[in-house]
Amino acid sequence: MLWSIIKIVVFLVLVVLVTFGASYLLELDGGVRIVMAGVELNLTPLKAVLGLAIIILGLWLLMRLAALLIAVLKFINGDETAISRYFDRNRQEKGYRALSEGMLALASGEGDVAMARAARAERYLKKPALTNLVTAQAAEMAGNRAKAEEVYKRLLKDDSTRFVGVRGILRQKLADGDTDTALKLAQTAFGLKPAHAEIQDTLLKLQTGQEDWAGARTTLNAKLKFGNIPRDVHKRRDAVLALSEARDIAVEGKTVEAREASIQANRLSPHLIPAAVMAARSYIAQGAPRYAARVIRKAWDQQPHPDLAAVFAAIAPDETPQQRLKRFAKLFTARPDHRETKLVEAELNLAAEDFPTARRALGDLVEKDPDARVLTIMAAIERGEGAPDRVVKGWLARAIAAPRGPQWICNNCQHIHGEWAPACENCGAFDTLAWKTPPQGDVISPTGVQMLPLIMGDLNDQSARDVARVVDAEIIDPSPPEIDGAAGEAKAEK
Repeated sequence: MLWSIIKIVVFLVLVVLVTFGASYLLELDGGVRIVMAGVELNLTPLKAVLGLAIIILGLWLLMRLAALLIAVLKFINGDETAISRYFDRNRQEKGYRALSEGMLALASGEGDVAMARAARAERYLKKPALTNLVTAQAAEMAGNRAKAEEVYKRLLKDDSTRFVGVRGILRQKLADGDTDTALKLAQTAFGLKPAHAEIQDTLLKLQTGQEDWAGARTTLNAKLKFGNIPRDVHKRRDAVLALSEARDIAVEGKTVEAREASIQANRLSPHLIPAAVMAARSYIAQGAPRYAARVIRKAWDQQPHPDLAAVFAAIAPDETPQQRLKRFAKLFTARPDHRETKLVEAELNLAAEDFPTARRALGDLVEKDPDARVLTIMAAIERGEGAPDRVVKGWLARAIAAPRGPQWICNNCQHIHGEWAPACENCGAFDTLAWKTPPQGDVISPTGVQMLPLIMGDLNDQSARDVARVVDAEIIDPSPPEIDGAAGEAKAEK
């Protein structure tokens, strides 16, 4: 309504300006004198302006006639579309103008306006390959998914636009959570354009989500072939897929094939901890402990991990604690300052009942990095050294409230996993799990676990330690009944 009023006002203003100009020219003195070939013409100002306008109009008509003549000559020479192109030129200009306005409206977030402009462009241009895409995107922006899907299906009929149609429907199915149909569409899109990076990533994610490891390896090789992934990243992710395939084979009961697949995965990426663990267990099952030890040591040099230590211990399950300490010395010397080395060494010394050495092996972890595992080891050391229950319970109470330590965490969404997996169970991202300490929040838990050390026991309870020493001394060499001082009071209290 407002636009119509504006157009009426503009028209009236133009009429007034033309009327004013004509009256001004009529009242203007003088004129234009033209002399040519013995002919003399005297024109008033108004006639001169009208004559100039007629001349300009004549020139324009002459140019249009010349263009029409050229089109006719081209048609006579065999160009069958020359005349139709001449008459359609104005329609094309209007169509491209409407298409441009539709694309600008689409970029501005005006879905309804973009749909209207695209429909107008289609009437003028008759080129659905150009206008349908704008219509589909505008329909999605406006929330009209049915219209968008209808347009995408129309795009499937033309070879030049089939990929765009498949990709559009694929995005809709992904938004709906229909992964089965989305996987088929992604495979179709991949067949049309195997070098498309977005389709490669989508197909890879869907294949890993449905545990199609063989198909995922094919897609991963295509990413490497077309330069969409670095070679080192491809090598690691191929190892992850090979490992996942080996685990599925093992579940099916095919032991020999699983061993070969796990060893192949370890060769592709020797530093991948789950692959090293599975390959080492395969070598142990084959009776090749030397190869198993070599695999573990190579992975341990890159990143010490408790699973590696467990498999390294399983190489010789019947050895004594002292023999195991001697065999583990090669791992300890490789990464002596790593926290996992200190923890494993402390645990092995606990098994050997060498509690002072276990305490020394922990070093400063109790002060600088006390997690649940460190504090539990300290409780065991205190128990082994004869500390009273109050002290041991104090360490265990601290362990309950302490951080859990390093875990498998997704680098994409920070979700914590109980065990390693090829894809995050929360966000579905592939090869994003890393062994690291989760970030600690600043919010204090209201559960009251911070009070447990005060309730269960004091870690620095010197009187309790004195009681333990006095009781131990009495067992070895009983003292006379007359005991005065703090020790006597402690004994009487005991």
